[in-house]
Amino acid sequence: MGIRVDQIIVRHLRMPLLHFFETSFGRTYERDIILIEAFADGISGWGEVTAGEGPFYNEEWTGSAWPIVIEFVAPRILKHEFSSAEDVGARTAHIRGNNMARGGVETAIWDLQARLHGEPLWRTIGGHRREIACGVSIGIQESVEQLLDKIQTEVDAGYQRIKIKIKPGWDVDVVRAVRERFPNIRLMGDANSAYTLRDADHLKKLDESYLMMIEQPLAHDEIIDHATLQRSLETPICLDECIRSAHHAEQAIRLKAARIVNIKLGRVGGFGEAKRVHDICEANGIPVWCGGMLESGIGRAHNIAMSTLPNFVLPGDVSASKRYWKRDIISPSVEVSDRGTIAVPDGPGFGYDVDTDYLESLVVRKEVLK
Repeated sequence: MGIRVDQIIVRHLRMPLLHFFETSFGRTYERDIILIEAFADGISGWGEVTAGEGPFYNEEWTGSAWPIVIEFVAPRILKHEFSSAEDVGARTAHIRGNNMARGGVETAIWDLQARLHGEPLWRTIGGHRREIACGVSIGIQESVEQLLDKIQTEVDAGYQRIKIKIKPGWDVDVVRAVRERFPNIRLMGDANSAYTLRDADHLKKLDESYLMMIEQPLAHDEIIDHATLQRSLETPICLDECIRSAHHAEQAIRLKAARIVNIKLGRVGGFGEAKRVHDICEANGIPVWCGGMLESGIGRAHNIAMSTLPNFVLPGDVSASKRYWKRDIISPSVEVSDRGTIAVPDGPGFGYDVDTDYLESLVVRKEVLK
């Protein structure tokens, strides 16, 4: 059964975070989120554009993604006959960059396909895991003591891996303090491209804290320098921002630029390319995990589905809704067990209900495209 999308609704939501989230880019207090609802045969599927509020993680941001979806992506999708959601990415591949805008629409059609077939999304994409392991990402705090307290809270909640954001001036000494307080936790640092090769000797000091990995220490579009840095570190490098396609993953593996890869649906343009990145990494013995972009429950549900693929062997950033939102836009909200796991839902599509009344109360603009 093919898919012919006859309507797309694009919504821009504003959702306040429970607590600010700080990275090397700055602080986020509320999320501007674009949601995609794609319709076929009276059924709809949902996707989320995971761009941030400014062009800091990558070149995209909410304000740029809105016209890209409406003027360029949606017109290529509407009324076109697709044999499968697998074909959607190729239909918009001529649009340079803008993977998050393209991926928001692509993931909605994967969800739509699963719902049309009456099966869970994780099965549609080829997953098999019925429970996924969860970690948390903790932003830069006002003090080291505050950071230690937050880590204690998450360890007590059962999360299987702790990621802390680092930047120059908030790195080696902070990580050392965390390791002294928590000698046995699985710990990693995420630099979000805050360093250069000139910092190699400084970053090497992180080896003493036996981290699982340091994530994207160098520039967002740099692979070769990461290969140079990895040769000088015992700590595995995990690449994030610079892996935007399966081809990039292949290049990084060939250059030995990373020992681990973070996969984000938006960054690579949706499930189709995410699966190709996954497969290349699996074939080369490179483990992957699912990164987060402060998603609403819809994007979080997609991340749960992706994390069921076989090479997602490390705990990802897929944590409970209550860590970020007073109220999520899905029902039930995403919950994490005291063992640090999420049970994968069996319902059609991504497996959660959309709380449309609450969602609509958060909408700041909306376009209906036919």
